Amino acid sequence: MNQTYYTAVGRFEKRSDGLGLACPVIIIHQKEYMVDLQEMIVWTSLNWLILRQREILQLYAKAGLASGVSEGRSCAECLDRLLIRGLVISGSGGTGFDALYDLLNSLYVIPATGSFGLRLFSFLKLTLWNGLPFASTRKLLQKDRRSADEEQIMQLSKQALLSTAELIKCVDQGVRDLSSGEKILGALYNDDDTTSDNIGSLMRVSRSKEPVTLAVANLYLRKQIIFERI
Repeated sequence: MNQTYYTAVGRFEKRSDGLGLACPVIIIHQKEYMVDLQEMIVWTSLNWLILRQREILQLYAKAGLASGVSEGRSCAECLDRLLIRGLVISGSGGTGFDALYDLLNSLYVIPATGSFGLRLFSFLKLTLWNGLPFASTRKLLQKDRRSADEEQIMQLSKQALLSTAELIKCVDQGVRDLSSGEKILGALYNDDDTTSDNIGSLMRVSRSKEPVTLAVANLYLRKQIIFERI
């Protein structure tokens, strides 16, 4: 039986409608997508998480109950609409890892680590003004501890906008310098077979597929990256 995972794509911002009311907006590849409250609850439930559908339904039920939202549509209907619009992505496979690779291989990785100054401000705000316990907020000051694979992914992603499959090929070939367009093309598409359309399929047999895919997933779950699509 196939397994299917879901995750959110893009980043959330608030926009004013001109009347002083805040509107939720999802930004993907510099394009804005308006969503209603129900869709926002589903998207938020998946932001920085990788879940099965039953887990999404459970989180949605709790969030909907807490917010008092009335269900005009079911969670499954909202999820389907987000999938159609590309605000949520799914991946399927015969095993959990196959589903994870299917989910992540075409998604582009963007580092999302905040500066120390921003983390310090958040720490002071939550601790001094909001009164949250130090034991909870001190995590904001701790530097993320990364494995060698995760650090390599972050270094490559800071140089160029790369999909998970493209990151796998870079790791396969030992590429670390992507400082120019020529170097990027030379690293990724230096043969007659690889294209942007088939690189995900070709990397399924790569020796680096598993460590890179798991590194990308772990960075995402720790809120170190966001996913983008083009």
